[in-house]
Amino acid sequence: MGIKQVYDKWESISLVYRIIGGLLIGLVLALIVPGNEYIPILGALFIGALKAIAPFLVLFLVIGSLSKSGKGIGPRFRLVIILYIVSTIISAIVATLISFGFPADIALIVPPESTTGSPDSAYDLISGLLLKLVCNPIEALMTGNYLGILFWAVIVGIILRTTASEGTLKMCEDVSDTLVKVIRGIISFAPFGILGLIYESISNNGMEIFADYGHLILLLVAAMLVVMFITNPLIVFIVTRRNPYPLLFACIKGSAVTAFFTRSSAANIPMNLALCEKMGVDKELYSTSIPLGATINMNGAAITITVMTLAAAFTLGVDVPIYMAILLCIVSAFAACGASGVGGGSLLLIPLACSLLGISDTIAAQLIAIGFIIGVIQDSLETALNSSADAYFTAAAEIHENPDKELDL
Repeated sequence: MGIKQVYDKWESISLVYRIIGGLLIGLVLALIVPGNEYIPILGALFIGALKAIAPFLVLFLVIGSLSKSGKGIGPRFRLVIILYIVSTIISAIVATLISFGFPADIALIVPPESTTGSPDSAYDLISGLLLKLVCNPIEALMTGNYLGILFWAVIVGIILRTTASEGTLKMCEDVSDTLVKVIRGIISFAPFGILGLIYESISNNGMEIFADYGHLILLLVAAMLVVMFITNPLIVFIVTRRNPYPLLFACIKGSAVTAFFTRSSAANIPMNLALCEKMGVDKELYSTSIPLGATINMNGAAITITVMTLAAAFTLGVDVPIYMAILLCIVSAFAACGASGVGGGSLLLIPLACSLLGISDTIAAQLIAIGFIIGVIQDSLETALNSSADAYFTAAAEIHENPDKELDL
C-alpha cells in the first residue's frame, strides 16, 4: 500500500476517533513508561507547526473575507453583519462573567518570565495596543503580533474591495484556501501531537490534570449553552418580534447536528445553504451571508478564546482589572471574527488575547494544546454554535425585512 493510500485511509477515520485514540495511547504510555524523553517531541512538533502557520492564516483569511464581502446586498446584509458582531461580543461578555464567577485553575508548565506583566494603567494599555497595531507587518508576522496582523489585514482587505482586479482577489482567495488546506493537514495529524502532549502533561502533573480540564470544559459548555439558548434567541426576538425558538430548533436540527460532528464551519457551509434554501430565505442574501458567517460569526470562538485566556491569567496570578476584562471581551470578539473555518481554528487566536494580558507565547501554545485535548467536546460544541448561528441570524434578517413572510421550519 502506497503513502497516498495510507494517508487516505487515515483521513477516512473520523478526526474525533483519532484524537480519542491519541488521548488513550498517550495516557497508557504515561502510566506505563513515564519520563520518556522522545514521546513529548510529538507534541512540540505539533505546537511548533501551528505557531508557524497561524499568523499567515489570520492575515490572508481576513484579507480574503473583507475584500469580497458585502457588495450590493442591501440593508438585510448589513443587519446580518450587525447580528454577527453583536452576538459575538455578547458571547465574550457571557464567557467573562462565567469565568470570573467560577475561575478555573489549570495545569501549566510555567517557564521563567512566562508573563511580561499587565499594564499598570489604562493609558499604558491603550498606548501599548496602538503601538502594536502599527507594527511593521513583516515584523508582526515574524513575532506573532496578532494585533498588528489583524490591523493590516483589515486595512488591506477594505482597500482591495475597491482597487483590486479580479486576478488579485482570486490570488488572495487561492492563498487563503492553500493555507486552510495546510492547517487541515496539520490538524489531520493532531492525534500524534495530542499523544505527546497528554503524555507530557500526565508525566509532569499526574492524573489530577483531568479535574482541571473538567472544570474548564464545564465553563466552556455552560457559556456556549447560555449563548445558544438564551442570548442569541433574545437577539432574534428583538429583531423579529417572534418566538425565536422554533427557528432555533430548525437551525439546530438542520445545521448544528452536522457541524458538531464535522467540527468545521467551512465544511458545514453546504448544509447551511441547503437549510436556508429549504426555509425559503432569499438566495441573494444567504449565498453571501453564510460563507461570510463561516469566517466572522464566531460566538463559540469568542467564548473559547476568553475562557482559555482568563483561565491562564487566574492560574498565573495575573491581575485582570475591570477595564482590561472589558477590553478582553472586545479583542476576543474581534479575534474570533478572524478564526478559521476549520476544526480548532479559534485556538490559533488565543495568543492574541494572551498578549493583551502580558502572557507569553509559550503559555499560549500550551493553551492551544489543552484546547485540542478537550476539543472532542469543546470544538464540536463551538462549531455547532458558530455554524447554526450563521443560518439563524440570516433567517432573522430575512424575517425583519419581510415581517409577513413565513419560513418553512
